[in-house]
Amino acid sequence: MRHSHIAVIGAPLDLGQGRRGVDMGPSALRVANLNARVAALGYEVEDLGNIPVEQAESCPEGDAHAKYLAQIAAACERLGKQVIDALERGRLPLVLGGDHSVAVGTMSGVAHHFRRQGRSIGLIWLDAHADMNTPGSSPSGNVHGMPLAAILGRGAPELVDLFGFHPKVSPAHAAIVGLRDVDQMERSNVRDSGVRAFTMRDIDERGLRAVMEEAIRAATDATDGFHLSLDMDFVDPKDAPGVGTPVRGGATYREAHLAMEMICDSGKMVSMEVVEVNPVIDESNRTADLAVELIMSGMGKRIL
Repeated sequence: MRHSHIAVIGAPLDLGQGRRGVDMGPSALRVANLNARVAALGYEVEDLGNIPVEQAESCPEGDAHAKYLAQIAAACERLGKQVIDALERGRLPLVLGGDHSVAVGTMSGVAHHFRRQGRSIGLIWLDAHADMNTPGSSPSGNVHGMPLAAILGRGAPELVDLFGFHPKVSPAHAAIVGLRDVDQMERSNVRDSGVRAFTMRDIDERGLRAVMEEAIRAATDATDGFHLSLDMDFVDPKDAPGVGTPVRGGATYREAHLAMEMICDSGKMVSMEVVEVNPVIDESNRTADLAVELIMSGMGKRIL
C-alpha cells in the first residue's frame, strides 16, 4: 500500500521504562535528517511535531506493578487520535518513539480506523523482547514491557480498552521476530497467546528470509494490511548501541535491512513506528542514523 504522503508523529514518551533518554528519540531521528531523506524517495512528508507527554518529575509513579499507567494511557490516546486523523487524510503514519509503550496508541489508532470500515489489520513486531507482560507478571512494573499484551487484549484496562474495544489485532495475524530476551513469567503469555513468535534461533536455523516470509503471511492472511512496530533493539548492539534495553545477539545490519526491504516488497504496510532510540547512550547518533536507513528501506530505497 504505497502512500504518497507520510505523516511523521513524534511520541517522546519515556515513562514506560526505567532508563531515561528515549524521550529524545524523535529529536535524534530528526537530527539524522529523517524528513529530507524520506522525501528524497519521492514522498511528501508532513511533520506533525510531537504529542504532549508528562514528565516523570511532575507526576506520581502510581502502582508499582504498572508505573505511570494513567499518564501513559493518556499519551497513547492522544497519539491514537493523531494516527486516526493521518489515516483519514490518506497519510501513512510514521510514529517516532519514545519507549515501546507508545505502540498501544499507534496500534489502537490504526485498528480503530480500519475497524470503522469493517476491515482488519495484522501486526509485525520486530523486537528482542516479547513485550507481553501484564501488571501481574512484570518483574519491573515498566509498561514498555506490556504493550503487545495490551494490543492483544490482556493487561491493564486503561490500555486494553483504548477507544472502547479489544483486541486491537487478532493473535493469529500478529508475528514477533527477533526474540531473545523473555521474562520467566512472560513465556507462558507468549506461548498461550496464539501469536507467531520467531526467536533468534529460528533466524539462525532457517534464515531471516524464511522467517520474514512466514511473518508477513501471518500478518497479511485475510487482513487489509499490517502495522510495523520496529524496536531498534531488534538489531544487535554492535550496530545499534543507543537503545533503551540492548541485548546481545540481535539481527545484523544486513538482516535488518532485508527485513525492511521484504516488508516494503509486500506492499501491505499501512503504518510504521520506530521506538527505543536513546541518544544518551548512543555513539554520535549512529543508532538514529541506522533507524532512518531502515525506515528508508521500508519505504522503498534499494541498492539498485
